[in-house]
Amino acid sequence: MRDRVDSGINIRRAQEKDTGRVLALLTQVLEIHADARPDIFVHGTTKYSGEELQEIFRDDTRPVYVAVDERDEVLGYVFCVMQEQPVSENMVPFRSVYIDDLCVDEKARGRHVGEQLFTFVKDMARRQGCYEVNLNVWEGNDSARAFYDRMGMRVMKTQMEYIL
Repeated sequence: MRDRVDSGINIRRAQEKDTGRVLALLTQVLEIHADARPDIFVHGTTKYSGEELQEIFRDDTRPVYVAVDERDEVLGYVFCVMQEQPVSENMVPFRSVYIDDLCVDEKARGRHVGEQLFTFVKDMARRQGCYEVNLNVWEGNDSARAFYDRMGMRVMKTQMEYIL
C-alpha cells in the first residue's frame, strides 16, 4: 500500500521503531478512558505491551498505521481490524474495517492529523472492497465522539449496561 502525504504529514504502516511512541500515545488514550470510567480502566497502564505491539504491527489482518511528520516522528496512530461479516446467518455478508483505536498526540491536535488518519482508513477500506468502517466510542470521551460525528459517522447500535 502506498503511503499518503498531506501538509507535511505522512501516513505509513507502523514499524518496530515506532513502538515507544505508540506506547506513549496508548497511555494518553488510557488516561482519557480512566478519567471517564475509573471503574473499568486502570490509570498508568496501557492496552498492549511493547512485545504485543510489535506482533500486531506484523499482522496483516490487524494493520496499524501511523501519521508522522517530516522528521518521521509519530504524531498519531490508527489500529485497524479487517473483519468478515456476518456474525450470524440472518445478516448480509460483507467486509469491514473496525477501528480499534485512533489517537493523535495532545501536542499535534489541531493539525488535522486525526482527519487524515480517518480518511486514510476510509480510502484503504474502499480499495479493499469493504462495505463500512466501524468503531466504538466510550461514553465520557466527548471529544472523540464529536470528532467522529464531524467525520460523518452515525450511530449503528447502542450498547447499554446496568452496573450491579
